[in-house]
Amino acid sequence: MPTSYDSDRLKKANSANILHPASVVADVATKGPRIIATGKGCFITDTDGKRQLDGVGGLWCMNIGYGRPEIGDAMKKASDQLGYFHTFGGHSNPAQIELAERLVAKMPDHINKVFFGSSGSDANDSLMKIVWYYNGLRGKPEKRKIISRKQAYHGTTIASASLTGLASFHRNFGLPLTEVKHTSLPHYYREGKPGESEQDFSNRLARELEDMIIAEGPETVGAFIAEPIMGAGGVITPPEGYFPAVQKVLKKHDILFICDEVVCGFGRLGDWFGHRVYDIRPDMIATAKGITSGYFPLSAAFISDDIWNVLRDGSATLGAFAHGFTYSGHPVGCAAAMANLDILENENLIGNAAEVGAYLHKSLAEALGDHAHVGEIRGHAMIGAIQLMADRDTKTGFDLKHKIAARCVAAIGELGVIYRPLPTADSIAFSPPLCLTRGEADQMVDALHKGFHQVMGNLSPEERKGLGT
Repeated sequence: MPTSYDSDRLKKANSANILHPASVVADVATKGPRIIATGKGCFITDTDGKRQLDGVGGLWCMNIGYGRPEIGDAMKKASDQLGYFHTFGGHSNPAQIELAERLVAKMPDHINKVFFGSSGSDANDSLMKIVWYYNGLRGKPEKRKIISRKQAYHGTTIASASLTGLASFHRNFGLPLTEVKHTSLPHYYREGKPGESEQDFSNRLARELEDMIIAEGPETVGAFIAEPIMGAGGVITPPEGYFPAVQKVLKKHDILFICDEVVCGFGRLGDWFGHRVYDIRPDMIATAKGITSGYFPLSAAFISDDIWNVLRDGSATLGAFAHGFTYSGHPVGCAAAMANLDILENENLIGNAAEVGAYLHKSLAEALGDHAHVGEIRGHAMIGAIQLMADRDTKTGFDLKHKIAARCVAAIGELGVIYRPLPTADSIAFSPPLCLTRGEADQMVDALHKGFHQVMGNLSPEERKGLGT
């Protein structure tokens, strides 16, 4: 780590000048931030010299690992050659074209067009607008409503925060937009009825979705959006038969399926994309995060040939597609993505995600699967979560005011590993870089085991009894 940082000065300057995202404003202003200075592989080090294994991969996005010079080299070359030029008015650049070719080749056969942006939020924003644009061109402008799911996460812009199904992203912002509705959370462990099988649970949720569509009016519903595995809402894996049942309903009512692959895409589930793991046939796909492993802000939103054909034909009367961003198809970002894909492919990191991810889940199950305060350990490959419970037998949750997940994560962090608390789901989440080794997986499990038991061993009687969630 460089020794030239004056950590105290930087913290004071930060508190004086920066409004942090997704942070308690008063806490950062008084305590200052933690300043990350360097990273290598699966580890990051802050300006105070504290080194930790990043078990969350930044924000679910650091797929290839930190400190890869190949990405910087590719970005420098692209910057030296051009640096930037817009893609409005039919302009393009070689990096955008080459990346689009490479990405489309990994899509289902019916999806062959991509729109570039800068974040997962703007990808979902763009697809929401395209739903409206597409239905308007079809003579069905009233098909504007988008159905999302409770506890889903799809971004933080006005539109994508509305799609997000977490109350904290709506409170005091006047959201969600009236066009957005939220259907049932597909968490079988917490929401399944006694004696109800996973398939029965999925069928019930599909019926609830159809009931909502009929109540709203099928002629007013344009799309349904879902993550293959729900990320920030709790790392919720789909129950058996869920997506087939849902897709049958959508097809019946002429409703598009937007698959949000921002977290699941580019190898995190041990395959290129989550829709391949869960047999989803989407009409639109949102990606970001792992497309560059966070080295550059870039998103890629994909649309089906049927949608593209309607947009193409509509241009004869409407002219230009009136949507876009200054940085759409940025040549430096596209070059970073190309180098990122090279590493994923050449080093078989997706295969490693499947293999080491399975080992990590198995090890976690052996270490904590039978604990009285662990309800389930869920996830797939390099993403997962430990469900905390006051009483696993009665499925009684902890009172969220005690912040048990956050306390566990803090204790684990002191042992050298970063996990992430998910307060809404009262869970401890992980999504390490895809380059994680078995030895590093062991380190993750060991720290979790020790930190978890430390917190659980010090719970007060009031905290132990739980009050439900």
